[in-house]
Amino acid sequence: SIQHDSIIYHNRETLVIMKTSTTRMLIPCYLLSFYTGTLDAVCQNKLKTSLKEKFQSLYEGTAKAGKPTPLNDVYTELYITEGGSGEVNDEHEIRQIETASRKQSRPEHVIKCDDIFQPLPDKDHRPIRTVLTKGMAGIGKTVLTHKFSLDWAEDKTNHNIQFLFPFSFRELNLLSGKKYSLTDLLHLFFTETREAEICRFDQSQVVLIFDGLDECRLPLDFHNNQILADVTEASTVDVLLTNLIRGKLLPSARLWITTRPAAANQIPPELVDVVTEVRGFTDTQKKEYFRKRFKEEEQTNKIISHVKASRSLHIMCHIPVFCWITASVLDRVLRADERGELPKTLTQMYIHFLVVQSKIGNVKFHGASETDPVWNPQTCKMILSLGKLAFNQLQKGNLIFYESDLIECGIDIRAASLYSGVFTEIFREECGLHQDKVFCFVHLSFHEFLAALYVFVTFINSGVNLLSESRSMSCWSPLLREKSKVHLLYQSAVDKIIESSNGHLDLFLRFLLGFSPETNKSLLQGLLTQSGGSLQSYQETVRYIKRKIRKNPSPERCINLFHCLNELNDHSLVEEIQQSLSSGSLSTNKLSPAQWSALVFILLSSEKDLDVFDLREYSASEEGLLRLLQVVKASRICLLSDCKLTERSCEALARVLTSKSSRLRELDLSNNDLQDSGVEELFTGQGSSHSRLETLRLSSCNLSEKSCETVASVLSSPSSCLKGLDLSNNDLQDSGVKLLATGLTSPHCRLETLRLSGCLITEEGCAALVSALTTNPSYLRELDLSYNHPGDSGVNACELTLDPNTANIKLSLSEDNRKVTAVTEEQLYPEHPDRFNHWKQVLCREGLTGRCYWEVEWKGWVNIGVTYRRIKRKGKDDDCCLGENSQSWGLFCSGNGFSACHNKRTTDIRAPSSFDSGRAAVYLDWPAGSLSFYRVSSDTLVHLHTFNTTFTEPLHPMLQEKSVRLKQASKPNLSEIISFHEYSVLRL
Repeated sequence: SIQHDSIIYHNRETLVIMKTSTTRMLIPCYLLSFYTGTLDAVCQNKLKTSLKEKFQSLYEGTAKAGKPTPLNDVYTELYITEGGSGEVNDEHEIRQIETASRKQSRPEHVIKCDDIFQPLPDKDHRPIRTVLTKGMAGIGKTVLTHKFSLDWAEDKTNHNIQFLFPFSFRELNLLSGKKYSLTDLLHLFFTETREAEICRFDQSQVVLIFDGLDECRLPLDFHNNQILADVTEASTVDVLLTNLIRGKLLPSARLWITTRPAAANQIPPELVDVVTEVRGFTDTQKKEYFRKRFKEEEQTNKIISHVKASRSLHIMCHIPVFCWITASVLDRVLRADERGELPKTLTQMYIHFLVVQSKIGNVKFHGASETDPVWNPQTCKMILSLGKLAFNQLQKGNLIFYESDLIECGIDIRAASLYSGVFTEIFREECGLHQDKVFCFVHLSFHEFLAALYVFVTFINSGVNLLSESRSMSCWSPLLREKSKVHLLYQSAVDKIIESSNGHLDLFLRFLLGFSPETNKSLLQGLLTQSGGSLQSYQETVRYIKRKIRKNPSPERCINLFHCLNELNDHSLVEEIQQSLSSGSLSTNKLSPAQWSALVFILLSSEKDLDVFDLREYSASEEGLLRLLQVVKASRICLLSDCKLTERSCEALARVLTSKSSRLRELDLSNNDLQDSGVEELFTGQGSSHSRLETLRLSSCNLSEKSCETVASVLSSPSSCLKGLDLSNNDLQDSGVKLLATGLTSPHCRLETLRLSGCLITEEGCAALVSALTTNPSYLRELDLSYNHPGDSGVNACELTLDPNTANIKLSLSEDNRKVTAVTEEQLYPEHPDRFNHWKQVLCREGLTGRCYWEVEWKGWVNIGVTYRRIKRKGKDDDCCLGENSQSWGLFCSGNGFSACHNKRTTDIRAPSSFDSGRAAVYLDWPAGSLSFYRVSSDTLVHLHTFNTTFTEPLHPMLQEKSVRLKQASKPNLSEIISFHEYSVLRL
């Protein structure tokens, strides 16, 4: 029996084994029938040893000049979820962080590192070959692949994998133009396979990891590259990669590719089996990370408390690399027992980080002591050189750079290792396969920080405005007032960046403005040879930004300008709205454009869960929706029913649905006059491949058969994700349902729930639905066709009676307790705990839980509605009054018009005409959570208002004031409903 670890040398002819510490034995391989398996196993063991050595240590944000940390000691599980499609996302990554940092109240499928190739639940169980993992810079993608590799190498997980080959695109870039076979490439990177002379891997379970697709400089031409299937045939690395990914080359292998979101579309989506997304750290994982980094509990708790107190720092700590930066800064500040204020903004944190690393460099490389000045000539020169590099590369859109880029900025490439040594955590030097050097900054945010610092210092010291086309200030002179200098720089920066369509310089602007406060400038005094501006200049900058906000640029730009005000320590606009929100006195009817923007910023920055956004809590209007579109985009569920929306709103919502960063999954537009044209606009967005909308409610939206044609087209689209659709109470008729059925027959239709209640459908339309569902029965689970057949028996025409035990003593009941009249003299009712002692109100005896219809006749004015029986009876407060609390829903009727009220929220309704008496109808669909009020005129019903909610208890009809009679209503034939939208007509 030969132990694998005893084999010290082998080839295809001979095995050399160690019998004792001094004796070796040579065995001809032809004597060993198992030699192939033995060599593969030996190769595997040597590969594991190599990977353990490579990945067991973590250099957080550093090159190997830094101090290593055992990966297993500090690794914190990352939040990884299913990532949807692999489409490009060109939104600035900081905005993506702010979106991802919001609470997820809906459970998502979380994927563990070691299960990256496991099939996802509710998906088919086909084997997964290619996984694409997205995640922004610094989010932990590379560390994730290292942990996966280390766990395999240490025999902890994935025992079925025989060979694991991790590559980085940085290394592969260096082989551009050279030709290799796949076997040669593996031999080149993993010498263990060459020594074992393993030339074919199709009989082994192989996993290849390609880290950093966003840094790939190879063309990856999937359309024009030659087809290659032979692992021994040589070609360019680009051809090898495209054929590997397409499954032409080594189809039995599994591939794991990581990338930043902006580069995800380099891989055709049809070649990817699963897309996952690394979200970084959850709040719990942040705490776990800091507790692993610091052993002292008191220090850890201080750091966690400080981070949580600053919204901007708390958001950024979703990025692991920023957790490390924060830990580096706060650890040193706390240990130094400095009395200065701990950094609260991003600019402050990065200035402190720069200071900390400069001190380390001065001590390590220049023999300085901890108490020596930070900004010596060498350090200043180095920072400005790096800043110039950062600014030049930011303008070009480059995130990694090479020696030629350093030379262009006057950096001596022979001293590049010194830069990497002094700023190991800031400026990272990577070594590729042939030790060619690749450089980058530790994170995009620090790249932009250094670029902004370079622009700021250059302007203050020399008057050169690097953001201006002319570069220098024509008005620069000693006579120029100090405040004008900096203000002109800031004004040009704000103007330039507001014009950006994708916000790629938003964070740069935050940093640039963040240098203005005195506390920040004082930390940079060694870099500044001139004064950094006055208090007047600072105040003028704040005023200028507020003017820009008042001019109301795009919502994205407004949000960033509020972040800029945060960096300037000005919170006045936000505090004004926050005070109104907390006091309950916010009136959106009086908000200025700047205040609307402040409200959006507060809602998006708040710890409050935005999973469900109800527009009616702020402004049930089209203006409110258009002002709060960014909040809609950040929500998973958006409730917009009864908000007086039109086609214009649909056009705006379509833009939200097509946004790559939209989280919207459920949209309720019921009871709005959208009409067919509005739905056509809306589905322009839903038809987009970017839309992830799963549930859409369009009940009572004044739609006709034309909308069905639009909907059918969407259901037939391969990109549609719709699972739930409510088209109830629209005049679709049989002709519309026939059109809709064409969409249901499509193999791409994923609809699980379809509601067509009250749509004037007869047997002809039902037959079309039956035919469609017979053709494609795979998904639909729930179909609502109630109220579509003449003489439907599901609705009760209620015979109600008033309960004398609840009547106020100044209400007189008559006509067998079916009529109530307000009187001046007190009635002789016996004492009863259910009686209203202040408000002139009375309940009906009956508690309703089904679908019910009843009518009332009234004179003068009246308040009619329903309530839970537990409504308060004693006292003058609103908790006892119909419609003024959470237990009741009411409609106030008078000669001046109508108004609907629930929980102190009143909606005024225009009256069709003035009158002193009238007849009203109420339709309750308790199971569906719908309560509708109508004005009855002759044989028609005019819809006034519908409440949509979830009822939890039986509802008792309720009346208030004047003379009201419960009228005996005929049984309504709801198959004749035309529509339930505002001011539509219902014929009985």
